[in-house]
Amino acid sequence: MAIILKSPREIELLREANQIVARTLALLTEKLEVGCSTFFLDTLAEKYCRECGAEPAFKGYRGFPGSLCVSINEQVVHGIPSKKVIVKDGDIVSIDFGVKYKGYYGDAAVSLPVGKVASERLTLLEVTRAALYKGIAQAIPGNRINDISQAVQEHVEEHGFSVVRQFVGHGIGSQLHEAPEIPNYARAERTPKLLPGMVLAIEPMVNLGTHAVDVLRDGWTVVTRDRKISAHFEHSIAVTEGAPLILSELSV
Repeated sequence: MAIILKSPREIELLREANQIVARTLALLTEKLEVGCSTFFLDTLAEKYCRECGAEPAFKGYRGFPGSLCVSINEQVVHGIPSKKVIVKDGDIVSIDFGVKYKGYYGDAAVSLPVGKVASERLTLLEVTRAALYKGIAQAIPGNRINDISQAVQEHVEEHGFSVVRQFVGHGIGSQLHEAPEIPNYARAERTPKLLPGMVLAIEPMVNLGTHAVDVLRDGWTVVTRDRKISAHFEHSIAVTEGAPLILSELSV
């Protein structure tokens, strides 16, 4: 699949879509607390998204039932919101959200601590967030996708954690998932060169233990094989002639 370069006008529309995602994640961060259900978070996200004139991108995508992916502790990605899933003190809650707005998609994710959280878990969050920004820093013309992947992997493994290999980042634009794939680990093969106009969703998924994961019987929820916790951060960015532009970082 060819990589689609976006025009300045398309990048502006992608920025608008991603700002809706950023504001939604900020709202959810404010409302997340011990005792709330993941269904409550899902309802908030969909309501706010629609008030902004956008559609929740994940709802119905390949049959996914929610607007949000909400993954707790050992769940890596694609957790299904439910009234039965209640957030507890000490949990790590990963929220992945996407919208479609004026024909273009936004996509970002954040992992959040709830209540009193063990220091090891907080370190995992800090390392995963930093790995995302180290990957973003490599998204400059002349570099290759592998430079992003390598920066993420090196930072994570320096701290003794592991990157998930089975799920990867992706291009984004008028489709939620476009070429190229962006693994969080370096590969031996030659990967695409980065060019201005590329828009990429970079999303490290980092595990406390093994990188191996399984998919639960619901067909969606991805969990760590050793059931140790995981964290997930994601931004959609545009490659420019200069520094990368983080489209999903909340504007003030």
